[in-house]
Amino acid sequence: MKILDYKNSLVNSYKKNKRTFIFYMILRIFVILTLIRCIVTRNYESAALCILSLLLFLMPAFLQQTMRIEIPAVFQAIIFGFIYAAEILGEVNHYYVIIPGWDTMLHTMNGFLCAAIGFSLIYLLNRGSKHINLSPFYLTIVAFCFSMTVGVIWEFFEFTMDQLFFVDMQKDFIVQNIGSVTLDPNNSGMPFFIGSIKDTVINTADGQSYTVNGGYLDIGIIDTMKDLLVNLVGAVVFSVIGYTTLKFSKKSDIVDSLMIKPKEVE
Repeated sequence: MKILDYKNSLVNSYKKNKRTFIFYMILRIFVILTLIRCIVTRNYESAALCILSLLLFLMPAFLQQTMRIEIPAVFQAIIFGFIYAAEILGEVNHYYVIIPGWDTMLHTMNGFLCAAIGFSLIYLLNRGSKHINLSPFYLTIVAFCFSMTVGVIWEFFEFTMDQLFFVDMQKDFIVQNIGSVTLDPNNSGMPFFIGSIKDTVINTADGQSYTVNGGYLDIGIIDTMKDLLVNLVGAVVFSVIGYTTLKFSKKSDIVDSLMIKPKEVE
């Protein structure tokens, strides 16, 4: 009986806002259809991502129920859209490769959303304690640092997966100019500049040969720094909005729609 009650509470939390619930159901149907397609085509790795997405869709309601918090409907809709865009469109449908800037857009959004989460958590702590009275600037700094920490941890995860399983989560970039101490022919320990690189030939121990047309293959560094930079942009944008709202006591529809609040007693 408790399991049934818990399931009903999850559904009711979505039904409080009809538009968000409809959006949630549409995305859920799309994920299920994608899951069926992946199973039929025996693409089981993508099928696992579909199942993961379905589980992640339940996270907002799960957190609301267990932590007694209220996640605004707009924030929930953004989370659903983010999960679908990252896992289904990005990974399963290969939008990361097909559409230039798809990964950049999602990392920017991630920085913005994580700053909103960090801001909400420290704001709730500050408002709910009689012994803590943090300034708007401190709240903003904590929110910014929270967002950047999440971004760095994710890059650690990408690096670990690439090193252990060679899945290329840190996408390669082709560059034409490099500075390298290792490639210095004089072995002087000084950076050696190589410019206007046309192609790179890779030879393996088993006799295989691969050619990188257009330049030298950068493995992960540019992608990681780009992701962290756009995460920084998203975090700064929300931090500025949040600080302005608290400092000058101005009402902000953006902050209100993204602020996690304590759950009201029914």
